[in-house]
Amino acid sequence: MSKVSTIEVARTIRSPWSTAGYETIVQTILGTKYRMSLVLIGDKRARTLNKRHRHKDVPANVLSFPLSRTSGEVFLNVPKIKREASRFGLSPAGHGKYLLVHAALHLKGHTHGSTMEQAEEKLLAAFNIR
Repeated sequence: MSKVSTIEVARTIRSPWSTAGYETIVQTILGTKYRMSLVLIGDKRARTLNKRHRHKDVPANVLSFPLSRTSGEVFLNVPKIKREASRFGLSPAGHGKYLLVHAALHLKGHTHGSTMEQAEEKLLAAFNIR
């Protein structure tokens, strides 16, 4: 039996971006049966989606959308992640992984607050995200 991928990756940007380790993060947080679509986007699409769905006229760094109990979509804004990584003391790759953790916890049903922050801290340590 062949392994089924948990994540399907699509790109709307030309910029190279590694998603190495992303599947492990998603499987750890959401389980192996969860199916997630990951779309790597730029500022323009991030702004459009953020305005449409959150009524905020700025490009988001990450957006997550649950589709069902076992599926969801995550949009990562690669240019913004690269710009803001150092502000959070992370490499761009580390910041991307942190935002994937954050988005996956939202897909799992977490909302912002101390419980989510504690879960993020544990996962950042477990995945050695810096």
